[in-house]
Amino acid sequence: MRNVLPGTLLLLSLLGLSAGAAGQEEPSFYNGFDVEGGLIAPNEIDHGGPGRDGIPSLDKPQFLSGAQRDSQIRPGDRVIGVSYNGVAKAYPIAVLDYHEIVNDTFGDTPLTVTFYPLSGTGMVFLAETGGQVLDFGVSGLIYNSDLLLYDRKTRSLWSQIMKTAVTGPLKGATLTQVPAQYTTWANWTSQHPQSLLLSRDTGHDRNYDQDPYAEHKRLPMVTYATLHSDWRLPAKTWVVGITAGDEAIALPFAELDTLESALRVNVGGQALDVHWDKAAQSARVFDVDGMEHPATAGYWFAWVAFH
Repeated sequence: MRNVLPGTLLLLSLLGLSAGAAGQEEPSFYNGFDVEGGLIAPNEIDHGGPGRDGIPSLDKPQFLSGAQRDSQIRPGDRVIGVSYNGVAKAYPIAVLDYHEIVNDTFGDTPLTVTFYPLSGTGMVFLAETGGQVLDFGVSGLIYNSDLLLYDRKTRSLWSQIMKTAVTGPLKGATLTQVPAQYTTWANWTSQHPQSLLLSRDTGHDRNYDQDPYAEHKRLPMVTYATLHSDWRLPAKTWVVGITAGDEAIALPFAELDTLESALRVNVGGQALDVHWDKAAQSARVFDVDGMEHPATAGYWFAWVAFH
């Protein structure tokens, strides 16, 4: 396991955590997970500082509507927006920074909303695989500078960007990504005026007005090493990542800003149209039949580390 940067202690303080915070597993080398015989080598796993569940997932999220909703967020605040089963919900990045995972349901379908501040990647998944319904927690471990979540049923570790269980009984199983938007609150509500908003009343004592990752966002360096680097773009360039089949592409926000109409791309033999909202710095991707295709916004260094 590689060394954790000194900034980890500052980050723990900002997140309201300590090495023995109540409700979390005491930090250990691998936080109690069995990492042998996985798809990744144990020495490729970094420790993020907290123990297992030291960063608490939101398992019973509360949502707001109407005036209560509008009093908790500003038009330009960034959210992960999800519309599924006829229900629209928005998850503020300011809250996700402190929790990283929300276990939720849309109608009768369980979804897991994930956001990892160090890689900038927000991804939403169907919370089931192979007929098993799963709920997820934050492992406190990192692979390739990205989130390793774990399912509480088998304690398998899952790579967010890989969408795959990399250790444990479910090793090799995959999650289905659901289309979601990394966008502004104003843009999201222009599409979904009645959208619910994740409440700041989470049951945890956090200052959601304070950004614990402000320095990480400001500085050009990467906090944790990756197994592959590519300097065609500065590491923290924002890109829209798209996968189809065995292929992946990355579209820099700055290049998308030059578009005057939808961009047709071919990924894995599939024709896809990228619609870019310059004001909201947000992309949506559709196939030729008009079905929305998942896309992932995030930092270039993280996307190219896996693709």
